[in-house]
Amino acid sequence: MLIRRQRGWEMPEREATPESVYWNRRQILGAGIIGAGVGAIAAAGVSRSAQAQPRYPAPRNADFATLDRELSPKALVTSYNNFVEYGSHKRIAAAAQQLRISSWAVTFDGMVETPRTVDFEDIMRVMSLEERLYRFRCVETWSMAVPWTGFPLRALVDYARPLASAKYLMMETFHDASMAPGQRQFWYPWPYTEGLTMAEATNELSFIATGIYGQPIPKQNGAPLRLVVPWKYGFKSVKSIVRFHFTDQRPTTYWSEVGPNEYGFWANVNPAVDHPRWSQATENMLGENERIPTLIYNGYGDYVADLYKGLEGERLYM
Repeated sequence: MLIRRQRGWEMPEREATPESVYWNRRQILGAGIIGAGVGAIAAAGVSRSAQAQPRYPAPRNADFATLDRELSPKALVTSYNNFVEYGSHKRIAAAAQQLRISSWAVTFDGMVETPRTVDFEDIMRVMSLEERLYRFRCVETWSMAVPWTGFPLRALVDYARPLASAKYLMMETFHDASMAPGQRQFWYPWPYTEGLTMAEATNELSFIATGIYGQPIPKQNGAPLRLVVPWKYGFKSVKSIVRFHFTDQRPTTYWSEVGPNEYGFWANVNPAVDHPRWSQATENMLGENERIPTLIYNGYGDYVADLYKGLEGERLYM
């Protein structure tokens, strides 16, 4: 007999919203969106090419279908954002509409069988989309719970065909100061880069998001594709990716270059390891007025703790 072991972050199945209720809600919302017209979608920062894709909402992956907390309000998730290319504050949604995402090109290079640059839409045509409910924890101690749509990063790694000798995956966002005022600040190390080990990149949790809340992802949230690694602090989840570079050298990342004493390569969530300027013991969910305890690996230790055995000498939680 198959016995399913409940993960530490899951809530009992009896507390989950019934599937019929969830999908009826989406149909109602969908009808409202159609009635509002395409202009309302464009105003939310969604690309014209993404609007044309009849792939949202995607089926929910049953393995990532429950959380121990309510989903965060969409209005907050799409208006309270970090995106340093558009400012150091959180209210960048309006400024981020300068991002031009039509004809978005994505490069795969470094230690791969064949370096190539492809159109984002070509990638979407070969990927099966699914929805996952994930916690998200910012290094600044705010958090949220989001229904992401996309595909496993592991599928994109397979698509890129890296060499067996590749040890790391470096991801890079766009670099175009004409549509990103923050990049005119030449003293920062543009473009924004982040990296994972190949073991992290191919872990089942690692996800490339192309949508949220059953719709294509808005520009302020990292359109047209962004990384989501829910056991790490949010700055690891690089937005608006244009390059996947495979290498045998640990990549230098944006924040580890800007603040090497505060932001390291690993950035795994740990309530017992404080940021140099604040405690990480608790967090504040968007829209809530009380702080809640932070969980080791953001509650995903069952999936990822084994990745870090033998690395006790590393700054895993910075």
